Amino acid sequence: MRYEIPAPMLAKAAASVPDPAKTSGGLLFEPKWDGFRGLIAWDGETVEIGSRGAKPLTRYFPELVEVIPEILPGPCLLDGEIVVATGPAGAQRLDWEALSQRIHPAASRVAKLSVETPAMFIAFDLLAVGDEDLLSVPFGQRRERLEALMAGVTHPLHLTRTTRDRGDAVRWLAEFEGAGLDGVVAKPLDQPYAPGKRTLVKIKHARTADVVALGYRVHKSGSGVGSLLVGLHDSDGTLRQVGGVAAWSDVRRQELVEELAPLVERDDSGAAITGEGERSRFSGAKDVSFVRLRPERVLEVRYDQLEGARFRHTVQFERWRPDRDARSCTYDQLDTVAGYDLADVLT
Repeated sequence: MRYEIPAPMLAKAAASVPDPAKTSGGLLFEPKWDGFRGLIAWDGETVEIGSRGAKPLTRYFPELVEVIPEILPGPCLLDGEIVVATGPAGAQRLDWEALSQRIHPAASRVAKLSVETPAMFIAFDLLAVGDEDLLSVPFGQRRERLEALMAGVTHPLHLTRTTRDRGDAVRWLAEFEGAGLDGVVAKPLDQPYAPGKRTLVKIKHARTADVVALGYRVHKSGSGVGSLLVGLHDSDGTLRQVGGVAAWSDVRRQELVEELAPLVERDDSGAAITGEGERSRFSGAKDVSFVRLRPERVLEVRYDQLEGARFRHTVQFERWRPDRDARSCTYDQLDTVAGYDLADVLT
């Protein structure tokens, strides 16, 4: 047999943990793992790892490919998340930076990192087992079949924990962030698997912070503000870039150019001074230059998570804060998340 790897089932965002009583058939809650979505197909001969996009992940995680035939009881198609954990025993957490480094073109680098930062696979759905296609089977039954399949499976494969209790889900949303997880997912128990459809519900952490406008990148169209770079002052008073705000409308992009013009830093000839933005492995040859602004204007943004000294994702504009002094925008205002051992989430 050879499994056809489908597009993964997706989730739509919600502001709070939903009430299972208001969903026909009820809900099952799971922790939301912060990793790479992966669909593992083991047909008895070869292992393939599909991704949320079109890019296969098989070559990047040889340590999983090697052990899957040894620890899975038989051919199957699993849906789950690939994660990397770092930290000392008793205080481990998910490490997005270490995980993202695993996507590397050099085979030698991939092999080295597979030993230094080995990945785990957290299974949360079963789409096929043997010759049996389970896509049309309600999730509650798929979960039961998954639990039976994974009963004797050992590290680095894990079965995600679940609960039907909304109170547990609310507690997980608060506690598990300390282990690097980024929310909770609610799944209807009576629904079939719907490739590419947003039939699940995700509840992620959302917070606000006051940040300083540092500069802007011109929109890819060549006109208007494409994204606004923002920063925070560290304990030494140094202003550090922490992320960007995008998703402006066409009209708003043009308006922002005019609004920010008085803040643009200029040289002696009157030309706008540009800076070089931070590059990442995802930047490639992309132009990361930006128009520098005097760090005086404050805005409030919505963010979900801090990764090191930067926001994990692009942040959302909330409002301008003319009442705030830019020097007051420090890391101290951000929520401090209590540590939580990843092992206690896996258990």
